Amino acid sequence: MTKVSETARMYEKGNYASTYTEVPTSNPGLAWRDGMVSGNGENGYITSGSPYTDSFIFQYMWFNYPSQDPRVIPEQLTGQLADARWNVFNQNDEWKITDADGKTRRRPFYYSYHPGHQLRLSMNNKGNVSGYERWTNYETAETGVRYTDEFGVWIRTSFTSREDNVSITKIVQSSTGAKINMIISIDDVSSMYKARNGNSELTALHYKKLVDPNAEYMAQIAHYPSYPGSELIDGGYAGLTQVIVVNGTKKRVDLTDTNEPMNVGTQQNPAIQVIGAEVVYIITQSNRTFDMGKIEDFAGMTQYAIVDNLFKNTNSVAEKYKDTSGHFDYNAALAPHIKKHSAEFNAVCFTLQGDEDFKSADNLALINVQRASETKINHAFMEQVYNQGRYAQICCSGSSAPRLYGMWTGEWNPAWRAIYTLDANVNLQVSPMNTGHLTQAQLGYITFFLRNTPDFEYNARMAYGMHDALQISVNSDGDRGMHIEYDNDYPFEYWNAGASWCLLPIFEYWQCYGNGQIPINDNMRIHELKPLLSVNDGGLTDEEFRILIEQGHLDLEKDILLPLLTKQANFWEQLCTPEYYTDINGSACYEKGKSALHPGEKYMIIPTYSPENNPIGYNSTITANATMDISAARDGLHMVIAMEKAVKRDGYEAVIVKWGDLLKLLPDYKVDKDGALREWAMNEYTENNNHRHLSHLYPAWPAYETQNNMELVKAANIAIENRNKYNTGDATAGHGWMHKALVYARLKNGEGVISSLLPMMTDAGYYTSLMTDHDTNRRNDSYCTDTSFGTVGIVNEALLFSNTGEIEVLPALPSEWKSGSIKGLMARTQVEVRELSWDILSKTVSVTLQSVADHNQIKLKAGIPWAKATVNDREAEALDDGFGKHIPLTLSSGMDVTVIFNFVR
Repeated sequence: MTKVSETARMYEKGNYASTYTEVPTSNPGLAWRDGMVSGNGENGYITSGSPYTDSFIFQYMWFNYPSQDPRVIPEQLTGQLADARWNVFNQNDEWKITDADGKTRRRPFYYSYHPGHQLRLSMNNKGNVSGYERWTNYETAETGVRYTDEFGVWIRTSFTSREDNVSITKIVQSSTGAKINMIISIDDVSSMYKARNGNSELTALHYKKLVDPNAEYMAQIAHYPSYPGSELIDGGYAGLTQVIVVNGTKKRVDLTDTNEPMNVGTQQNPAIQVIGAEVVYIITQSNRTFDMGKIEDFAGMTQYAIVDNLFKNTNSVAEKYKDTSGHFDYNAALAPHIKKHSAEFNAVCFTLQGDEDFKSADNLALINVQRASETKINHAFMEQVYNQGRYAQICCSGSSAPRLYGMWTGEWNPAWRAIYTLDANVNLQVSPMNTGHLTQAQLGYITFFLRNTPDFEYNARMAYGMHDALQISVNSDGDRGMHIEYDNDYPFEYWNAGASWCLLPIFEYWQCYGNGQIPINDNMRIHELKPLLSVNDGGLTDEEFRILIEQGHLDLEKDILLPLLTKQANFWEQLCTPEYYTDINGSACYEKGKSALHPGEKYMIIPTYSPENNPIGYNSTITANATMDISAARDGLHMVIAMEKAVKRDGYEAVIVKWGDLLKLLPDYKVDKDGALREWAMNEYTENNNHRHLSHLYPAWPAYETQNNMELVKAANIAIENRNKYNTGDATAGHGWMHKALVYARLKNGEGVISSLLPMMTDAGYYTSLMTDHDTNRRNDSYCTDTSFGTVGIVNEALLFSNTGEIEVLPALPSEWKSGSIKGLMARTQVEVRELSWDILSKTVSVTLQSVADHNQIKLKAGIPWAKATVNDREAEALDDGFGKHIPLTLSSGMDVTVIFNFVR
């Protein structure tokens, strides 16, 4: 049996480790990735937990390091559309996308996420360490360190506050009264890990280290490179750490100069020395500015508005939480933060019975026991990584969507620049957001989408010449999301499914909670949205926009979903042209000047891009009738119709008819000779299953078409097994496995869910922090939260399917999960699943539902064959609609209804 530590007893909801990985002051490599994390969606940190040389790498979600690459879409892009269509139709894979200079490859770099200042805590009291533990408390978002040496037991704890938007660390004297003697410094930027030299010109950064003469604070202030056309041409960033000492002294000291060229300060290495303190508090905040002045003036500057503002913010926190003796009160600062954070985390609780001996094991023991089991997921490990993923998602939610790295990086030039990738990664990361009963993540996601919406309109206009339409870029760096990446292998300007896919989480938010008011914030760039937040051509009137701003919030239905879904529907309407169509036999046709389809004909969606794949014998990824696009178009049109019905604006009935007519003319799916759902609905193409992507299974996930269409289920099952059978290429990417697991969950295949989760769990996918890599074998050298967050979404989907008017419990229960429960999930039909529990041995499933809407009519199903059921202890009436037995329920708002299924298995 594994040892139960003092820390494990203290924090049942958290993780702990008995080892740490110190981040060296030079050549740090990837050591930061084993660090513990905390955050509030905007500010955060990574800490190593080293006893004597700890590091805190501070984070700010909106940091962006500029590149020299353009921030505009090339004008010639629109002019290539006719050529693209003609050459795709004629299957000319020699045709190339070119820029103004005739180049066939355009893959410039978006701006790059980067770390803030790396604070170093160097303790003078050093001895022989024993009893070391570091921990993360999921309920409080605190990280902590405890160890023993000759001077006693030492403890320090930290958290990033949701209440005050600062990170706070408390360091206390030892248990025997040994005082704190330490140096607090900032590591050189050039000494931090640089993942990929050349992706951004780090040496063009100018920065300084500052320490207040009275040692009140220390700061790093930096000016970004000034590139023509960059919105950050006069921009920069800063991070400030205020130091409070109780019953001790502190003073400014100068450490040895490192002669770092990027450091243009008059004093290269100032620090703060703490002597004989009983307690030390460290309060930190980071931010950025677009108005730091000219870079040529930066070296001579002595006053910085951003630093003054940061000190004002940290000092206000220091003053706000003083106790009766006039000292800073850490617990008083922690209390209002806990109230907010714990409400988010505790909204859902997941338990699996079994492997009880490991329920109190430390992180490394859990990782090792899971690696030793290649065919079964250890239940203690499963619970812990679910909780870690949920915790980490909460920590980086509320300000924006999660980046590829969540919100944490200890390296410059991170892989894929740690941007937002919208054709799989972000989509996987937010998959548990709504069903997981979160409240802040959706606000950040909506902010991110709205912030990028002007560029999404720009994309549709430049790639297709469209009007009043949206097309999502494959990537965004948070500040911009426009088409600047393209070539024939990655023709991102012809990726069409994005608006539907990326609006779906906002639509599902509405399905879960109903209509609501979304507070307007500065990061939305609300004043750029006046032309976009209306269904009317031209956008809002001046008066409508004035009223919107004055009310301070957006109506989820009227101001966000209806106008944006309408613009994505406009995209599909304008993409479809009668000149390109399939005839009654499904063959591709072109007829110049054709103005309407004849009976039996369907629009051809051309061009399309099914990410990274191409048909056999046709060596271009620019294709036609990608199944992903057909499904996204269908789903997007169904969403806009649902929203028209909800809002009921004047003339909505005619609009519903228009979108319904377009639905009928979209291409049909096609199945191959073996019955598999085809990746392209084209008679002229030969399927290529030697690929890891599952884009053509969009009808299963993220869309819902397979739920009540058994023929489509059968075709999708054959399609996914073809990928398993014929893909001999790369199968290391975590996002591929998470995507497959979500598809399996929707196809009600619990064993497929397990087989898709195991590769990341049994290889090197997890760091000792329980954060995750991009790959099973870490081959891309990339921290990544796809697996961490995606795993939470997968468990939620395996245990609960839901859509408007329907709920299915245990749709994809793995056979090895004999007994367990999950509390608090939200169903996408305005119902909270207050508790869902199952026990295979007793042959019972119990579910308690509570509706947030009145007169809520639900079809309730169970994924396990059942013989009888009771509703609030009365025998239930069972109906069969052709897709299995269900119990019809009409739920009243706020009232609990408990259904117990008795089954045979």
